Amino acid sequence: MKITIITAVYNGGESIATTLRSVAEQDHEDIEHIVVDGASSDATLEVVRTVGRRVARVISEPDNGPYEAFNRGLGLATGDVIAFLNSGDTYASGHVVSRMAQAIAGEGVHAAFADVSIVDHANADRVIRRYNSSKFSPERMSFGLMPAHPTLFLRKEVFERVGAFDPSFRIAGDFEHCLRVFIKASLPYRYINEAIVRMPTGGISNRGWRSKLTITQEMYKACLMNDVKTSFAKLCLRFPLKMLEMI
Repeated sequence: MKITIITAVYNGGESIATTLRSVAEQDHEDIEHIVVDGASSDATLEVVRTVGRRVARVISEPDNGPYEAFNRGLGLATGDVIAFLNSGDTYASGHVVSRMAQAIAGEGVHAAFADVSIVDHANADRVIRRYNSSKFSPERMSFGLMPAHPTLFLRKEVFERVGAFDPSFRIAGDFEHCLRVFIKASLPYRYINEAIVRMPTGGISNRGWRSKLTITQEMYKACLMNDVKTSFAKLCLRFPLKMLEMI
């Protein structure tokens, strides 16, 4: 089974090396790693050339955000299964891709996902919380709850069926795409009870209250677009649930 991993990056010269090494260390033999750079002005491309020994394709051109970058990667992807690992994120071990390939290989399984360890940006050994996907169900998406996207492996045919990402979203494009996958298309999935990705703090979706407001507004928009009944207040209920992950 060929696995395509798409890494979107912009000015990630100080963070992308760990991601490149993490993919290079995977024991799954058939990996296609595509790096989509948004015309970085730092040393990103030099790092990719020197460290990315398993990178199959690199493109570098201006884009309008991560979801446009994802779509460009999708246009180049030739794998049977597609996953996304952003600059700075790493797999928890060298067995992650082979483990997820095994999980999605089951008959009728179109998606597989697991948990993420949110780690201190300055100390990757310090786990702040675990993004737990175990209680995910399509119905809970009306509360803004979704599988941890960096762990999500989707068969390529899923994108052929539900389409690519909507680049009009700044932060919640992955949420909107998951609405199409798990609610509109009702595709079968499998959960793996492991934290397979380590994500440093400071990402675009957790940069203070302004980003939380923006992502909630975008989630509400996404639900309206996909005929999912919710409210702004209902979507905000996900915040106390996330606080419980730190206990």
